[in-house]
Amino acid sequence: MAMAALRREGRRFLLSSASSTPITARSAISSEESCLFGARSISTQIVRNRMKSVRNIQKITKAMKMVAASKLRGVQTKTENSRGLWQPFVALLGDGLRGDLITIVGVDVKKNVVITVSSDKGLCGGINSTSVKVSKALTRVYSGPEKETKYVVLGEKGKAQLVRDSKNSIELTISELQKNPLNYTQVAVLADDILKNVEFDALRIVFNKFHSVVSFPPTVSTVLSPEVVEKESEAGGRLGDLDLYEIEGGETKSEVLQNLSEFQFSCVLFNAVLENGCSELGARMSAMDSSSKNAGEMLDRLTLTYNRTRQASITTELIEIISGASALEG
Repeated sequence: MAMAALRREGRRFLLSSASSTPITARSAISSEESCLFGARSISTQIVRNRMKSVRNIQKITKAMKMVAASKLRGVQTKTENSRGLWQPFVALLGDGLRGDLITIVGVDVKKNVVITVSSDKGLCGGINSTSVKVSKALTRVYSGPEKETKYVVLGEKGKAQLVRDSKNSIELTISELQKNPLNYTQVAVLADDILKNVEFDALRIVFNKFHSVVSFPPTVSTVLSPEVVEKESEAGGRLGDLDLYEIEGGETKSEVLQNLSEFQFSCVLFNAVLENGCSELGARMSAMDSSSKNAGEMLDRLTLTYNRTRQASITTELIEIISGASALEG
């Protein structure tokens, strides 16, 4: 039926062209061919542009993966070295909570401050969402009558998520912490600002602990205030091995606990920021690797579509040529 319709169209065209001049017929044929060519080339041009866009995106994701991998090597070494800072304090003063929220134990206090460590940039998987979820879970766990829980947020991504439903509970926000290479001095100044501006009985630091490029579980580390540590020690509770040591010199136990607590917080925060930075780079590597693979698969599908469209266009042109020749012969 299609061939018969094409033959009828060919005869109708020949009858109409016989009543006009050759120049008019030739111009009509050229205009018709240009219109048909333009209509055929639209679909292939769209697919070609789409292939170009996907190819450019794939180049960007591969470059971002390489950049994250190069940064990860240096940060990982610094992170592993920082783990030896907070571990002696856990043995000395104890840790109200360090784990992944499977079992929550420790000292019950009234004023809790949850420090959520997140990143300033995206494209790193769900590590920021995980930190925010754990922070909200801690808030629900430690909420109750005569209890207060506040947030201190490190990073723009964590701030953007917590502002939605916990805006009034955010006490302090800090961004662009990892804009420059991080060192202990910067974190110590930051920890001093937090201690001066926030009242607390316990600081709950939420971050992603780096295990490998594909494993960074959420972790919570707790730093108790000197008053709470001294109170628990006098009440008979043993948080650490501090009571096994004899304090010499003119300083009292309260002064020693104050200094140790401040130093413990700066060390734990330094390790938490580095661990989260390592996790961010590892997650970005995985995300960009998956994006590059997805772009490659999409490029393969677009290439197949482009070839099919091009072959269909050529086949249509051949059919029209054969049909025109058949109409002239008939």
